[in-house]
Order: sequence, then structure tokens, then C-alpha cells
Amino acid sequence: MQDLEHLDHDSLKGALEALLLVSTDAVPATELSKVLGVAPSEAAGALAELAAEYSDANRGFQLREVAGGWRLFTHPAYHDVVERYVLSWDTRRLSQAALETLAVIAYHQPVTREGVKAVRGVNSDGVIGSLKEKGLVREVGRERDRSRAMQYGTTQRFLETFGLRSLRDLPPLEDFAPDEESKRFIRERLSGSAISSTLEEASADIEEEQELLGDAFAEDGEGPGVGDAEDSPAEESPVDGEGEADL
Repeated sequence: MQDLEHLDHDSLKGALEALLLVSTDAVPATELSKVLGVAPSEAAGALAELAAEYSDANRGFQLREVAGGWRLFTHPAYHDVVERYVLSWDTRRLSQAALETLAVIAYHQPVTREGVKAVRGVNSDGVIGSLKEKGLVREVGRERDRSRAMQYGTTQRFLETFGLRSLRDLPPLEDFAPDEESKRFIRERLSGSAISSTLEEASADIEEEQELLGDAFAEDGEGPGVGDAEDSPAEESPVDGEGEADL
């Protein structure tokens, strides 16, 4: 291979452009520098300059640093045009269900299938399988409890597809909430506290109702106390039954 250490700056940029055009994944500057026989810092500097030049010229494509490497992307302003041009786009576009599931996994990883179901409210097994086939989701381990349920997380391809350097670049979900109540709901959902707090509140309500009913019966002398009610199914209150059904 010809020694490229003495390439002038413009030739180096041209060589980088050629390599990026044939690359399907994000390529680290160090890998490009090895191929071209130049210092990593020189390749990184040229890539940064190319990215700035494309941006300043408002070209139809952009050069971005994502997932630890560099990759060419179409300009967001022309995505509608690209969508109309690529006839098979619909077969590759993610459905609403897939986007929802992917969002849950991205923001809550590592997460199990049951964890995804708890947030979405529906079974997502088929969607998770489809996301795995597309290379956007992967198995990252198992729960440490007795269930040993499989946990899922996002992949390098996910970062590349959505133009992210790392998961730290994910925008806070709270930014999309219309009000404070929605923000609190999102925080609880992501932290897993919503389910536990709901169970605690329901349990407290049942205990309070039992105490009230028990006191009322004891005062009137017309019915059993709390302990007797538990021993006699026929006298069980509707409130107790409903609370247990909800739990």
C-alpha cells in the first residue's frame, strides 16, 4: 500500500470521505488513521473540519461523531424527500409499538420483558424479538432474583441509528411532559416506584376501611369485629373484596 503520511490536507480529507462513503457503521478516527497511515490526531482534526465544512455549506448530508466513531448522515431537512424516494422505507420503519418499546428499554435498561409490560401495559414479547432482529436491542444479562428473567438493553447500532454518542445524550423524558403531574408520573415509571406506591396506598386504604368498619360494628353491637369478619367469609365487606381484586 502506498505511504500516505505525506498527503496534503485536502487529499487526506478526500481519502476520509471515500472511506466514510463505503462504511456502513460508524468508524473511529483511530481506525481511519491506521488505514491512511497518518496520526490519529491528524485524522480526527480532518474529520472535525469536514463536519464543520458540511454544516457551514448546508449540504444535504452531515458528518457526525456517534457511538465512538464517525459516520455520514442525510440532513434532517431532507428526510421527507429521502422517505419518498426509498420505496422500501415502510418495511424498515419502526412501528408505534416498536418505538414505545425501544424507548422503554433505552431509558430503563437493563429491563426485563415484564418490566417493559409494566410500563406499556401490554405484552411486548413479539416487539422485543423484532427489535433484536433489527439489531437495536440485545440481551445484557439476567435478573439476580429467583426468576432469572432475561434483561434487555440497547446496542451500538441503536446509538448510530439515532445519532447519539452515548446513552448520556438521550434527552430527558421530562422535557416532553406537558405539566408537573406528567413529569412526576414519568419519574415514578422510570424509577419503578409507581407500582410499589400504588400497592402501598391500596393496602393502607384496605386497612383503614377494615378499622372503620370494625369500630362501627363494635359500637352498634350488630356485627362482628375485624377479627370475626376475617374468620367469616359470608360477612366480608365489599370494600375488602374489591381491594384484593385490584391488587
